[in-house]
Amino acid sequence: MKRKLLCNKDQKALMDVAVGIQPADLVVSNCRMLNVYTGEIIADHAICIKDKWIACITRDADSRTGPDTQIIDARGMTVIPGLIDGHTHLGNYFSASEFLTYAMAGGTTCLVTEALETAFPITGIDGIMDFMDSYQDQPIKVFATAPMVVSPSKNVGRISAAEMAVLLNRDDVLGLGEVYWQSVFHEPDAVLPFMNQALALGKTVEGHSAGAKGGKLAAYVGTGVSSCHEPIDMAQTLERLRMGLYVMVREGGIRADLETISPLKDEGVDLRRLILVTDSVSPEFLLEKGTMEYVAQKAIDLGFNPVDVVRMVTLNVAEHFGMDHMVGGIAPGRFADLCIIPDIRHIAPLWVISNGRVVAREGKCVVSPRVHGYSKKSLNTVNLEKIFSAEDFMISAPPGLEQVDVRIIEKLTPLVTRETIRSMPVVDGRIPADIETDTIKIAALDRVTGSNNCFTGLVSGVGMTQGAIASSGSWDTRDITVMGADETDMALAVNRITELQGGAVVTARGRVVAELPMPIMGLMSDLPVEKVAQKTNQVNQAAKDLGCIFEDPLLSLVTSTSTAIPYLRICELGLFNLKDGKTRGLFVRGDGMAHNNE
Repeated sequence: MKRKLLCNKDQKALMDVAVGIQPADLVVSNCRMLNVYTGEIIADHAICIKDKWIACITRDADSRTGPDTQIIDARGMTVIPGLIDGHTHLGNYFSASEFLTYAMAGGTTCLVTEALETAFPITGIDGIMDFMDSYQDQPIKVFATAPMVVSPSKNVGRISAAEMAVLLNRDDVLGLGEVYWQSVFHEPDAVLPFMNQALALGKTVEGHSAGAKGGKLAAYVGTGVSSCHEPIDMAQTLERLRMGLYVMVREGGIRADLETISPLKDEGVDLRRLILVTDSVSPEFLLEKGTMEYVAQKAIDLGFNPVDVVRMVTLNVAEHFGMDHMVGGIAPGRFADLCIIPDIRHIAPLWVISNGRVVAREGKCVVSPRVHGYSKKSLNTVNLEKIFSAEDFMISAPPGLEQVDVRIIEKLTPLVTRETIRSMPVVDGRIPADIETDTIKIAALDRVTGSNNCFTGLVSGVGMTQGAIASSGSWDTRDITVMGADETDMALAVNRITELQGGAVVTARGRVVAELPMPIMGLMSDLPVEKVAQKTNQVNQAAKDLGCIFEDPLLSLVTSTSTAIPYLRICELGLFNLKDGKTRGLFVRGDGMAHNNE
């Protein structure tokens, strides 16, 4: 693994502080310090900091203290490394400055985010670069992984090898983002070169192996993948640990797998390749729970050894990404990223230090993140060339039929689907929604290129009996996705998203009843987090008032396009079968072939 420093350190000054020739800038004195390298909690020591870096850990702080040295007396408290979220998705809901205010307050001093979402709204890598730049020059360190850009839409081209090289050669890009195992099997000639490109630069290839096991999992791991965040129980976790993967256990706004995986702690296995991550947080989660401090505390509450837990959110992450020479532990030459907590069992930082600077105290930020100015392109990504009407979401049946067999996306859970074949009645040459059988319309339309490409299908298991919900934040596509029981309300929701230049909208009886503006790439809001949480809650509640049975209707909608979740998805070109990687139409003939509903 190649090792690069993010900035030059004054090695001579660090040496001088370590031997007592010059004073430290900041000293954390009288602390109990967790040494993640040995597992020891070392009492009555001081951590001496020069500029952004740790110079030494010593019992003799006096000889390294001058009149201008800032001193934090940590008597009775414990110091651990700053928390690291090794897998999250920051390209949704919040702007950088809004999110970081809350993450920093909870003790997170380093993040690794996927950049996948930002690859779709803007052609080329400009959107990705703008997004990553928004997280640079911030009070804490934010890294990214370069996205593979796997989409159910054949109209979405992959990033070129030249563009990938630009991304992978950035110091803040640690590797290739999550590579879906199905794409490796379906398109090895297209996917493996990108993986090898990252590996040749000494960077990681992040995994996504949901549903893989046995020989298929072994084949996937053998390509060079070194992590996976998809296990949902102990057996899946153990299988991946035994194959040498770093396993990232999710506890965030999308999945909460920690409790079901927690029996692993009683199996006597080494946990040095176990990592705790959020895999993104919702606005409500961020406000009510926080980020990594909540995840670490929950692991302790579930019975994991606190020292193991701290390693899972510090050293283990740093070692996986090959940056343990910079972060993940408290030692000379590392960044001075520290959390001062009441004791090892309570991850509630009273002080947070990042890059040698106090950034938060008692749960409140004392340093403001930088507000990024997004490009004009990033603020204008909804480019529909017409006003949509109810007619655009009508499904015309093949002529002369009173019944027709169609493929329906059946929701088994809010996220997981399967294909159901059902005979639907034809009324006046068209297939309407059927509220009695819980079958409504779902459509995806290209919002970026001005093509107005739109595909309308059917979905069951949602529960909606009226109205519509739409969002421009559809996963793995550049689409607006809209779902509803009424075509006029579907059109109204889509047109309102155009007016907002991105967002989520719920409509009913011909009017907008709730909305969340997301003008940054159609993915992120420029509102304060509290306002984002309020409006997200209003959108979800409005959808539930229309009958939707899911706790988070918006999440269920935007994942309908994702190639990461089994198994029937939708895009502007049709229905995508994740099992074989093929796009299909709505209608099924006797020979098993399909027509589009165009």
